[in-house]
Amino acid sequence: MAGSGRVVYSTGKGRLCPGCGWPESDCRCSTNLPPREEAVPAKVTAKLRVENRASDRHVTVVDGLPRNAAFVSELLAHLKKSCGTGGRAGDGSLELQGDQRERLRDLLARRGFAVKG
Repeated sequence: MAGSGRVVYSTGKGRLCPGCGWPESDCRCSTNLPPREEAVPAKVTAKLRVENRASDRHVTVVDGLPRNAAFVSELLAHLKKSCGTGGRAGDGSLELQGDQRERLRDLLARRGFAVKG
């Protein structure tokens, strides 16, 4: 396309970032920035749902959590120990093995969370 102004390749600059068009050494995309930690609000609203995996296993997802790695990992450790199950942390969400919604409603309510789902 003529007139787009975007350089696809230039021998003078080397590799270009596909996101922002700057040289990779000077990339200004948000993908290269470290993720920002959100502050934990006074009242956290957790959304519960159950997902079925391809292997016919159920996973309980706790979504709507703040994107704060320390907060999420501490909460995950507490919930895994209380439920006696495995799990993993995601970006503002947790996954626990099995259908744990009843236990999680009680555990999260005790910690002062508003629980939906």
